Amino acid sequence: MAAAEKVVIGSAELWCGDALDILDGLAPVHAVITDPPYSSGGAYRSDRSAPTTSKYQISHETTRTYGAFSGDNRDQRSFEIWCERWMSKSLRLCSDGAGFGCFIDWRNLASVVDAMQVAGWVFRGITPWHKGPDMRPVKGWFRRNIEFIAWGTCGPLLTGHLAEGDCLDGMFFHRVNGAEKEHQTGKPVDLMTDVVSVRREWQTILDPFMGSGTTGVSAVQTGRRFVGIEMERHYFDIACRRIEDAQRQAPMLPPEFTVPAQQTALEL
Repeated sequence: MAAAEKVVIGSAELWCGDALDILDGLAPVHAVITDPPYSSGGAYRSDRSAPTTSKYQISHETTRTYGAFSGDNRDQRSFEIWCERWMSKSLRLCSDGAGFGCFIDWRNLASVVDAMQVAGWVFRGITPWHKGPDMRPVKGWFRRNIEFIAWGTCGPLLTGHLAEGDCLDGMFFHRVNGAEKEHQTGKPVDLMTDVVSVRREWQTILDPFMGSGTTGVSAVQTGRRFVGIEMERHYFDIACRRIEDAQRQAPMLPPEFTVPAQQTALEL
């Protein structure tokens, strides 16, 4: 098998390779927060099989172009099976109370909810992300300006008057920030900061599909440890750069979280 490259930047451990190969060798984490390929972008298989550079490029919203990414052309059945595989491997890294949050759009929302429960996660509901009232117009129908986060936990989760933390809103409101976006489907940093901060005890965040590293940037900026995996070299390099930049401005972490930058390779 191909070698998976590991880069450690401060409190972040970044892997370049296939998540299905790498997940088995990772240390325990407190939460899995990720934005996997949706295998969406259309109502028919021919639409879903189109290159990501065409099916996710909204020409009237931006003139920027982004590198393509793989793994986004599965049909619904194979998408659900694939999700169950990486969700099961992620669950094995967690103990009771660990969290799971997976971004998805309306087309494959049901598949993600089913897959996470087959994998063993306890389903905890969905939270919409509202991109803005002027985004994704569809004349004669509803705007496509909502995506979703499907939530789960590893076993029980303490909520209610005995739990720490705040009573959070039932929806995230964050506009796509084109100036900071470096991935075709990249999420706003402010959005991901809210997402990784849902529970204070989730201090080590895993993103098996980190793309350009936004989850990692938010984790670092909030004083958390981060473990990220990305298959595409182009986006892996972007993620390394962004997370290294974030480390320079990050709050001080406890000594056990501070590690020197290093680069290694692991045969999988």
